[in-house]
Amino acid sequence: MKKNKVITADEAIALIRDGDVVTTTGFVQSCIPEALHAALEKRYVETGAPRDLTLIMTAGAGDSKGLGTGRLHHDGLLKRVIAANFGRMPKVAEAAKANKIYGYNLPQGVISQLYRACAAGQPGLFSKVGLKTYVDPRLGGGKVNELTEEDIVKLVEVEGEEWLFYKATKIDVAFIRGTSADPHGNISMEKEALTLDVLAQAMAARNNGGVVIAQVERIVEDGSLRPKDVRVPGILVDCVVLAEGDMHRMNYGVTYNAALAGEVRVPAASMARMALDARKIIARRAAFELPPNGVVNLGVGAPEGISAIAAEEKVTPYITLTTEAGAVGGVLASGSSFGAASNADCIIDQNQMFDFYDGGGLDMTCLGMAECDRYGNVNTSSFGGKLNGCGGFINISQNARAVVFAGTFTVGGLDVKIENGEVKIVKEGRSRKFIDHVEQVTFSGEFAAERGQPVIYVTERCVFQLTREGLELIEVAPGIEIEEDILAHMDFKPIVKNPGLMDRRIFMDEPMELKADLLNLRLPERVSYDHERNILFVNLEGWQARSKNDIADLRRILINACKAVGRRVNSVINHDGFKISENLYDAYAEMIEYMSEHHYLKTTRYATSAFLRLKMQEALSRRGLAPHVFERREDAQAYIERGDDPEGRAVAAE
Repeated sequence: MKKNKVITADEAIALIRDGDVVTTTGFVQSCIPEALHAALEKRYVETGAPRDLTLIMTAGAGDSKGLGTGRLHHDGLLKRVIAANFGRMPKVAEAAKANKIYGYNLPQGVISQLYRACAAGQPGLFSKVGLKTYVDPRLGGGKVNELTEEDIVKLVEVEGEEWLFYKATKIDVAFIRGTSADPHGNISMEKEALTLDVLAQAMAARNNGGVVIAQVERIVEDGSLRPKDVRVPGILVDCVVLAEGDMHRMNYGVTYNAALAGEVRVPAASMARMALDARKIIARRAAFELPPNGVVNLGVGAPEGISAIAAEEKVTPYITLTTEAGAVGGVLASGSSFGAASNADCIIDQNQMFDFYDGGGLDMTCLGMAECDRYGNVNTSSFGGKLNGCGGFINISQNARAVVFAGTFTVGGLDVKIENGEVKIVKEGRSRKFIDHVEQVTFSGEFAAERGQPVIYVTERCVFQLTREGLELIEVAPGIEIEEDILAHMDFKPIVKNPGLMDRRIFMDEPMELKADLLNLRLPERVSYDHERNILFVNLEGWQARSKNDIADLRRILINACKAVGRRVNSVINHDGFKISENLYDAYAEMIEYMSEHHYLKTTRYATSAFLRLKMQEALSRRGLAPHVFERREDAQAYIERGDDPEGRAVAAE
């Protein structure tokens, strides 16, 4: 006969021994097994046991004020912490900074995936996530203080490529959480906002001969749970603890929300329109990078504003938002519910979401930045004497196909006004974000540049772009003086060649008609034909190629224009202010090659940007095409009107 596994929290916590390795679930303020954390704290305060535990966790799980894992700060309770986020347990972070405990800050996705490695009895995980960041052994190996000496991250070479090997730490005790449990420990999660890593954590502890303790809000009759609803089978669970009231809230700010649990779908309430301030300016500019029909991840802070802009500009149906916690689609929640979503298409396990992210599934991410340096490195993990942790930042930023970092130019008392379509700096922030060297490398500009990853840095007054040579100023807001408002408040001088003006629509308190831009609805208006001279003029000034779909749209429009003419044409293309992702130059050159073979007599283009001309010339030359990229329109047109083809042969009049 099967054992009834329902016991009290105190009885469950009594199973933990000194020196055990304990893992717990939870994401920010959601899905936290509060009753188990409280019982562990109570036992230690009253008895002094268990001592010297190792805590392993992925995202932060607490309210930053003492709940969740913040309860475990008492001297002697923890000996070592391996976590992606320390900000949600500030007293534990302080102990780590003071060399009172051993500590490692590893990428959230890596810890999440390591649960599976532990479950499978594997020694660890091979990953490129973290290369060239502070997690790389060459830059610290993820250790958070001088006390911590043991290496749990190694640099290895596999078939000529650098990888990081993350050592798996065997787990003795797993705290997990669900909604319902039968007496035999089968766990369902029908009222939870997220599933996170509970299955992998339970399996990791069970297969190591450890203890799995599940917190639930109700006990149901044996056999009443449908097999497909059981997320953790009873064979993995040692004991079940019934928690009630505040000990089992959906999150610290919400007792229960059926929409976040996916039990109901609710009308998508119209989001409040943002005031035209610095935050909205940043979100508006970042929104121009949204990939139509793409998959997007948004970080907390300034990046969250993109959701409101997408709704305001009616482009939400054309993008799919996701969270690293496992939510796909729907309306992403914020505040205490961050990580969850209403009307989601799907909720997958956290480790599966990071598989998707690490493999390049994200078309774009927009993340915050605390510090940025001349090389494009970004720090969000440790700054100003505070250990915050990287969370999922490294996984997400390193592997997204395009990255936008967003935040104000300075911080601490910054006062900005938008007047008559211009930015006015009323009061400068006390602290600089753009410094000579970041305190810690959470995102490696060097590594991104090596791989040709498109990266821009958006602020309320300007935009930078990552190049192989470092940070380049590419756009300036109306009303902003480069020397006085930008360079004077940086610790280094960026590359300054020929920065353009940020789109003026961003600074007007009216709809930007972003949908037309993102879906290329006005692209046909950029093509005109001069019958007398047989020249097709293509005005790509200010246009942006974000994805191969954009290039496909342009190809289709050019082909249709040429077919309408009914003969081969000469073409002159204006690339002034044209933007194209680094990884799209070859696809763009392939389109030009196709047009040259099938529709063009001669083609030439012009751009004032020396960098763009160089990249275009390189891409065209690789395909054996004569570059013919000029700086001035007059030179481009003169080349067309000379009457010889790209190889120097005379072109017969048709």
